[in-house]
Amino acid sequence: MIYLYIISAVILAYLLGSIPFAVWTGLLFFKKDVRKEGSGNAGTTNVIRVLGWKAGIPVFLLDVMKGWMAVSITMFFPEQLLAGDHIYYLGVILAVAVVMGHIYPVFAGFNGGKGIATLLGVGIALYPFSGLSALGVFFIVFFLSGYVSLSSIISCISFPFLSFFLFGNTELPLVILSIAVAVFVPLTHTKNIRRLLSGTESRFLYKRLK
Repeated sequence: MIYLYIISAVILAYLLGSIPFAVWTGLLFFKKDVRKEGSGNAGTTNVIRVLGWKAGIPVFLLDVMKGWMAVSITMFFPEQLLAGDHIYYLGVILAVAVVMGHIYPVFAGFNGGKGIATLLGVGIALYPFSGLSALGVFFIVFFLSGYVSLSSIISCISFPFLSFFLFGNTELPLVILSIAVAVFVPLTHTKNIRRLLSGTESRFLYKRLK
């Protein structure tokens, strides 16, 4: 019975992640596919570049929400199935499923975004203080540099340190996931890192938010 619950939850988390709010917003309201304009990424930054902040902010919030909702599926499990650290392991599994859904969405030809906003939703669900602190790091780096990619990379690299040392999240599954985030996000930004090193990365101009 427990395996049926877990399999169903993982499928649901993946399907939640697969909802391509960036793509659907562009197609439904602007007749544009954000994957074919700007940076070609189906994420908040490119939505703001291509469609404007009035489209980008709702997309961002919806992507965050689906990460939070996927992890919150654990609330519907029978309490006896989530004894001890089991709830953390399940939460981590659902976190991976929803992020994979965002990156490889079944509803958008398996061509999605990089998962940063969805990761934030996961972080808020599993590590509320650490996730919000990492968001604070993002805004500080962004304010100083103007680079969304650099801000995402540094905030995610700082995440396991904030989680473990500052907020004491020592549960093994949470430690593993936080380290995975710190490794995974830079790997998905290798092109951005090359452009940052060569000085060709585009700054996200503050005027775009006005």
